[in-house]
Amino acid sequence: MPELASRAHQQNIVPVVDQALKNAAINKNELSAISFTRGPGLLGALLVGTSFAKSMALALDIPLIEVNHMQAHILAHFIDDPNPQFPLLCLTVSGGHTQIVLVESHLKMKVVGETRDDAVGEAFDKTAKLLGLSYPGGPLIDKYAKDGDPNRFTFPQTEMPGLNYSFSGIKTAILYFLRDELKKNEHFIEENLNDICASIQHTLVGMLLQKLRKAARKYRIKEIAIAGGVSANSGLRSALADMAKAEGWETYIPDFQYCTDNAGMIGIAAHYKYLAQQFVGQEVSALPRMKIEGSEK
Repeated sequence: MPELASRAHQQNIVPVVDQALKNAAINKNELSAISFTRGPGLLGALLVGTSFAKSMALALDIPLIEVNHMQAHILAHFIDDPNPQFPLLCLTVSGGHTQIVLVESHLKMKVVGETRDDAVGEAFDKTAKLLGLSYPGGPLIDKYAKDGDPNRFTFPQTEMPGLNYSFSGIKTAILYFLRDELKKNEHFIEENLNDICASIQHTLVGMLLQKLRKAARKYRIKEIAIAGGVSANSGLRSALADMAKAEGWETYIPDFQYCTDNAGMIGIAAHYKYLAQQFVGQEVSALPRMKIEGSEK
């Protein structure tokens, strides 16, 4: 609910910043710069953060640093040790994005593959809704999948050229599958929920990792990372570990608290931009469709 989200941002941003300063035991006058998420995201929510950051930076007369939300997810790997080595490939997977990013340095990245329609997190949530699960459905599919047979049901995988993805087709396939099965047995979902969830998760994770392996072989890179909210999925983590063993990869996954959207990842991204003196002026505005540098426009 974009309108409710932006209102909640507006109501909470002042107390949140105040509490953060208190928790860090510093005064606002000790700050070196103010960083903020410029995009991508919901415009209303971004406007609240952008306006507040600009005002605070102006009032304190300190630099302003814009951060790309998706770059920040990748740089979350550098909050704690061990850190990946460059170059690396990062699979960024969330409710709004699915991308394979070639990362050459902290501030030099290029999207080499991405979804052409639904993000994988969206596919998880939409299929969960078809099963009657609450939102967000992705974590619930993961939960039920742990007790299910991933090979019980087979769903078609959409083939896209190069390193790109498409997840809209699997949602439609599952819709028709459930429709047909429910005609035969109205209790089909509740009687087979674990196996259905396991099979859906197995299919989606397989689609993700097939393209990641293709990218790793194409660019001859063994340093592999995953980031974003869906990187918390246990099925993805387990399958990645198996593929890493087979391919000889060194893999990296952020600590669970840094997988979903968080301030820490914005802070670490701003840290590297601060070192590079990459500041912006007061004319900066929110950019809901902000791209990673080097990605397709």
